[in-house]
Amino acid sequence: MNAPARPRVLPLRTVGAGPADSVRLAAIDIGSNSIRQIIADVSPDGRIKVLDEMKAAPRLGTGVDRAGRLGEDAMRHALEAMQRMATLARQYGATKVEAVATSAVRDAANGRAFLDLVRRQTGLRVRLLHGEQEAQLAFRSALAHFDLARGRAVVMDVGGGSLELAMSADGLLERLVSMPYGAIRMTEQFLGLSPKRKDVRKLRAHVRDEVRAALPLRDWRGAQLIASGGTFTNLAGIYLYRQGTTSAAGRVHGTRVPREELEHIIDLVQACSPEERTHIRGLNVERSDIILAGLAVAAEVMARIDARELLVSKYGIREGLLLETAHVAAVPADPGEARERSVRTFAERCHYEAPHAQHVQRLALQLFDAIGARLGCAEEDRPVLADAALLHDVGYHINYDKHHKHSYHLILHAELLGMSPVEQVIVANVARYHRGAPPKRKHANFGRLDRDTRARIVRLSALLRVADGFDRGHVGGVQRVKVRWNDRALRITAVPDPRARVLRLELWGANRKSALLSKLIGVPVEIVAPDGSVVEGGEGTKGD
Repeated sequence: MNAPARPRVLPLRTVGAGPADSVRLAAIDIGSNSIRQIIADVSPDGRIKVLDEMKAAPRLGTGVDRAGRLGEDAMRHALEAMQRMATLARQYGATKVEAVATSAVRDAANGRAFLDLVRRQTGLRVRLLHGEQEAQLAFRSALAHFDLARGRAVVMDVGGGSLELAMSADGLLERLVSMPYGAIRMTEQFLGLSPKRKDVRKLRAHVRDEVRAALPLRDWRGAQLIASGGTFTNLAGIYLYRQGTTSAAGRVHGTRVPREELEHIIDLVQACSPEERTHIRGLNVERSDIILAGLAVAAEVMARIDARELLVSKYGIREGLLLETAHVAAVPADPGEARERSVRTFAERCHYEAPHAQHVQRLALQLFDAIGARLGCAEEDRPVLADAALLHDVGYHINYDKHHKHSYHLILHAELLGMSPVEQVIVANVARYHRGAPPKRKHANFGRLDRDTRARIVRLSALLRVADGFDRGHVGGVQRVKVRWNDRALRITAVPDPRARVLRLELWGANRKSALLSKLIGVPVEIVAPDGSVVEGGEGTKGD
């Protein structure tokens, strides 16, 4: 192929330096389907602050199985993309650009010649990875973003040319496996443009035998399954659309996709014509022709380890490469701590009233611990309520008027680590309904959600409304609450802070916001003063 002209070197843009102890790096992953770059400041403790990203989809893996070589057009498009990426990295002042190539380049007879051309034209030296090295980088990334410190886990990455599996026990890497079952390769071998059901069955049967050999059932049955790569970010997008939770600012990281939903989505995609696939909500058009093969491969891995769900990671080889280049030790993440820090940092950026928010959080959790199980709440609802309580008033950052609705939008579009997109939607809605009208099907933000999600929002909102009412004056007058529930009523007694003189406002506030809880449990909610008297009155106006 003819070598294109060298890229024009542009003046460096003015980009603020990162933290003093961080290093600015660029990582480029040359895959069989796409080439992806990330530029970031990486701190010694592994925090990654993304500055910019760039992506191209030259499909280097197309035809490699048949011809044994990279195609001329694909190489030309790939080289043009690499030139742009090299220029961008220089403009950002990256101290090092680490580039790697995977399955397509590895398997092609002219792969080395292509990498030589990349070096001559861009100055980038590209490292050719073995399949096991790909799996190791995907595992390093997963280790930094998910809790792998306890139990067994399988990290799965489906690329265009290969399937990588990394298996760990209690955060320690135990085995790495690479198999030639990528989405492009399997599409070309089995499916073509308009596959029939029998074609999908043949693909799955072909994959099944080697997956069985790679994953001994006695060791990996029931292991946590984490999935990275474009196949799974697209899977998450489709799944979230099907669940009605599409408004979490496009976030897919942390999405839990049940096994039965994966099978339903495989059936959906298979039943569509090539044109119809491009209109599937949540599916990137550029991946619509190869998504079925990637999902079918994933389904066989899920079936082998009998996984009930897979956990989607938006982080993959590039992030693992950044951590490796920065010499960050691979240690298991503590997602609980990361989530708590992320929520608190977001609240602080919104200039929240910390004493009130933290006090409402304590009261809400007291109510949850007392009656949550009887309401039908699950253990995983507790941190959701805690986050919603802490963030319920962040809408003040925009304006007091309708601040509950401002809270909803701010939370929905925040970058909150350790929280799945579905959880983020629930947190935003629970904060939305801490005041004003209760949840209603006619509300667009609530009505489009599935039944189970709506039920969780109603339960948690009912608790948060009462807790917020107990601090109506924002002075912390109610130290804690005591709860007693029988067939006639739910009695919530306020225990005053020793410094509080009167609780009239707090009792009034809790009583005015108790109707949703009363409707939910089917008996009256009685707000009881410290002297044993029951507050009279009912639910307040929409503005409360």
